[in-house]
Amino acid sequence: METRLARDLMSDEEWAFFERFILAVRAPNGRKPSNHRVVLAGIFWIARTGAPWRDLPEEFGKWSSVYRQFRRWTLAGLWEQIMEALNESGAVPDALQMIDSTVVRAHHQAAGAKGGTPRQGFGRSRGGFTTKIHLLVNAAGLPMRTEITAGQASDYLGFDLVMTDNLPKPSVLLADRGYDSDSIRKTMNSRDVVPVIPMRKSRKMRVGVDRSLYRLRNLVERCFNKLKNARRVATRYDKTAESFLGFIDIASIRLWIRHLSCMDAPFRASGI
Repeated sequence: METRLARDLMSDEEWAFFERFILAVRAPNGRKPSNHRVVLAGIFWIARTGAPWRDLPEEFGKWSSVYRQFRRWTLAGLWEQIMEALNESGAVPDALQMIDSTVVRAHHQAAGAKGGTPRQGFGRSRGGFTTKIHLLVNAAGLPMRTEITAGQASDYLGFDLVMTDNLPKPSVLLADRGYDSDSIRKTMNSRDVVPVIPMRKSRKMRVGVDRSLYRLRNLVERCFNKLKNARRVATRYDKTAESFLGFIDIASIRLWIRHLSCMDAPFRASGI
């Protein structure tokens, strides 16, 4: 049974979008679709507030049931499937893309998962116990791919993780000087992508930069700010990399839906 709190967290249009993907991954003996809306709204509440699962309001059902469903959807790749459909929809321009990273503090209770902290994307940086989020956005400032590494990991590693072949190829890629390396420039040139990256001071062979175009890179920084409105993203409470990435993807998908809902024919025009 839907509650007022669930309806406030998710519009009918947003639920209609998510429902088709949820039905596609639902096990034959799984929870009925009518309850999935309330469960999904409960997951949104956790993402927005950053609260512990045990503090989930009773309107969403038992916290343990909502948590288990979140894990099932996450491990089934639901959020990745939705992101893939959004990227392939052609609803927004993607010839211009931007890449960047940000470091988020991890709560001390996030430690202790099986496999050790490096495997789960934890590390030590100047900010302490941290995780680094690597983000690729399109010309509308919407997330295309997110990955995580330990907080002290190089941006070069993040570049290799998010610039995958299954995404729409950019014509121009904007990045800060943290991505200024011969290997990255060579990779972009081999893909017929123009890299707009300021040079490090140590670079001997100077490369020109279109400053007017480079100013558009603020779109990726603004995207990080929007993602961090979800407190479960701004601070990492999750022990496993899968769960933390799941919340990042959920926040990313909701940014897409908000953007598409402002268009004339939001989901029909996008073909999703």
